[in-house]
Amino acid sequence: MATTLTVWKYRTPAGAEDALAVLEELRSEQLIEIHDAAVVSWSPGAKRPKTRELNSLTGVGALGGAFWGLLFGLVFFIPLLGVAVGAAMGGLAGSLTDVGIDDSFIRKIREEVTPGTSALFLLTSGAVMEKVLDRFQAHERPELIQTNLSDEDEAALRQAFTEQG
Repeated sequence: MATTLTVWKYRTPAGAEDALAVLEELRSEQLIEIHDAAVVSWSPGAKRPKTRELNSLTGVGALGGAFWGLLFGLVFFIPLLGVAVGAAMGGLAGSLTDVGIDDSFIRKIREEVTPGTSALFLLTSGAVMEKVLDRFQAHERPELIQTNLSDEDEAALRQAFTEQG
């Protein structure tokens, strides 16, 4: 079963946090298997978002903080850190591209998750998408951004971030 990295973008800084109850219901009803999860909340006027891993939904995250740190660094912080750090992160970013997390996906998140919004990042499988979409749409009508990872991509991603953890 392929793993999907989904990003549910909300129009308010609290939207993603508010959606966690829905996500917990979906998980308990076995309508989605959550491997790892994180929330990004960006208050209006703040220079950068707040990020939080959701270990309460996943136990110990499948990929851990190294994965989320790298992804969030590429999406939200690289433009702010300068060329030297950006170049160093470039090599790591290449490994994400190799597993299906490409520049267009990162660019889309960067363009969509801005001050005054929030996002729920999920690494999942086995989702009954029609029911998941219905449940989330009833909540706050988030925008869905996703990329699918093949079994090989998921294994490579787990390998890369297990070694760093």
